Amino acid sequence: MNRSTIVGALAASLLASGATAAPPDLDALARQVADTERAFARSMAERDHAAFVRHLSDQAVFFSGPGKVLQGKAAVAAGWKRFYEGKDAPFSWAPDHVVVLGDGTLAHSTGPVLDPTGKPIARFNSVWRLEAPDTWRIVFDKGEAWQEPVPAKP
Repeated sequence: MNRSTIVGALAASLLASGATAAPPDLDALARQVADTERAFARSMAERDHAAFVRHLSDQAVFFSGPGKVLQGKAAVAAGWKRFYEGKDAPFSWAPDHVVVLGDGTLAHSTGPVLDPTGKPIARFNSVWRLEAPDTWRIVFDKGEAWQEPVPAKP
């Protein structure tokens, strides 16, 4: 029996037995997305617009106020350039919750947006897509005005 026959027989055997790839480690992927979100936020703190742009998917869509949507990497990069001008960052953000889709290809991250004094001013919601192994890029981003949490009723 030659090598290709053996490999073919093995592949057919695995398919017939219902063998599938191991499911993605969603906790590990969530940590990866959180780390990517923090690196994305660091681009603002370090005033590094080029680093910001590297995190954008070519198909990025950012909601930038009532009725204003920036579509595409170039439009988002241009629209956000103003936030990178000047010595000090106008705001900062960090993820406090990340959820990854079951197949490990999309993730949602959310967290507070803080003014320069550390006061919460908004909450961001971002959708990240796994575009290559270990490479997450943002495809959707939308912020909403900050609302103080409502205490749970006893």
